[in-house]
Amino acid sequence: MFLAPWIWGTAVILCCVSWFLLGRRRRRQGEPPLENGFLPYLGCALKFGANPLEFLKEKQKKHGHIFTCHVAGKYIHFLTDPFSYNALMRQGKHLDWKKFHFATSAKAFGHGSIDPAEGNTTENFHQTFIRTLQGNALDALIEAMMENLQYVMLQSRAPKLQSNTWVTEGLYTFCCQVMFESGFLTLFGKEFNSNNDKNLSSKQETERAHILNALENFKEFDKIFPALVAGLPIHLFKSAHSAREKLGEALLHKNLLKRDNLSELVTLRMFLNDTLSTFDDMEKAKTHVAVLWASQANTIPATFWTLFYLLKSPEAMRAATKEVQSVLESAEESISLDGKHISLNRKQLDNMPILDSIIKEAMRLSSASMTFRVAKEDFTLHLENDFYNIRKDDIVALYPQLLHFDPEIYADPLTFKYDRFLNENGEEKTDFYRNGRKLKHYYMPFGTGIAKCPGRLFAVHEIKQFLALIFSYFEIELVDSNVKCPSLDQSRAGLGILQPSNDIDFRYRLKCL
Repeated sequence: MFLAPWIWGTAVILCCVSWFLLGRRRRRQGEPPLENGFLPYLGCALKFGANPLEFLKEKQKKHGHIFTCHVAGKYIHFLTDPFSYNALMRQGKHLDWKKFHFATSAKAFGHGSIDPAEGNTTENFHQTFIRTLQGNALDALIEAMMENLQYVMLQSRAPKLQSNTWVTEGLYTFCCQVMFESGFLTLFGKEFNSNNDKNLSSKQETERAHILNALENFKEFDKIFPALVAGLPIHLFKSAHSAREKLGEALLHKNLLKRDNLSELVTLRMFLNDTLSTFDDMEKAKTHVAVLWASQANTIPATFWTLFYLLKSPEAMRAATKEVQSVLESAEESISLDGKHISLNRKQLDNMPILDSIIKEAMRLSSASMTFRVAKEDFTLHLENDFYNIRKDDIVALYPQLLHFDPEIYADPLTFKYDRFLNENGEEKTDFYRNGRKLKHYYMPFGTGIAKCPGRLFAVHEIKQFLALIFSYFEIELVDSNVKCPSLDQSRAGLGILQPSNDIDFRYRLKCL
């Protein structure tokens, strides 16, 4: 009986030794340098997850511009030379950008595979998103978001806003509530008709309670999202699983049909779900949960970082406020609290290069996205000056934070400079260099190539609208003007914009207009 622990311990050691001797991948001729790590299955996962940027910098220094890491059962070839990014984008014949995303979506959100090859649906999701988030469809989204942001800021939060009284709140909490509620109303419509409803106020309160409840479920689910992407089953996380199911129930087609002003994106997705898929009702709803998550998970922290850096930089705040005031004056828009809302269209929002630069700089400092391509077959990856053999089902990845924090591209890269993306004429700057050569790829929070985020234009416009309205209606300041910048939460590395590790107190009050 007392020998049992020794027996099991010996067995574990023998298994590890066997894996080390027999199960470890061997580098073949012509392949990139290989880092297997010492842990079976996990490989380099723990070191990578602790601080991806520093881990990749270390390996880049050791191996050069391309190397392979064994991470959680996958072999990932990290490509770190920005001049080779374009060569990777041209490998569509050998690399699949959809496979990883399709598998991740099904795993995280709980719907069936959305890969048309699997037979559950024939919808081209990427084309659906481009059709409903860009072009003419974007104008309608911008108009609805402008209206909903003002409703949320001025009416939905009215009980907090007493004349000349400061309200103290966490900055991330504030951004989260305002952007989630406004974004939810913009995509999924309203339960009430504001034009002809005698019980409008009561229904608005009920509606807000439902959306804030959805926000709590969203946050509970979002907390464990990195674990789901890593391959852990959601059933290990009871509360998060329950939260995801509740979000799905709220977005069932029978419930969405009761709402007014659904966006074209949701209306079209409902139609295509019903006509092109074999999904059951809950699976259809979970594809809408995926849309909800994609619309909020990166926009919320991006909004936080943009406003935080503005509050920490009086010079940036003055420049941004002046630009917004100038655009409002040109549009002959007056600011008041008498119920008449500000209206800024897409063209007017596009005419804000200073806000553009501020948002880009905030996202450069907080983005940790990854671009993935999965090898369809064994092939040779031809880069600018050399070539490497890649095995079928291996992943080729870009980690743009290496680019964003490169001091040769961005001087003093850890410092917020609001005009970093402006040229001498105050227009968008596009000339960035490395080793004396102009870069095509220098700013990549939204990915690159055909898989570039189709909702990126709407996301940037949302943040511009949020800032323009904050500047117009409120006085805002940090409770502690000397507060340090919160660190980035590395647990979400690879998923997009990183959240702050802690919230920051700020205060706001309505202007005397």
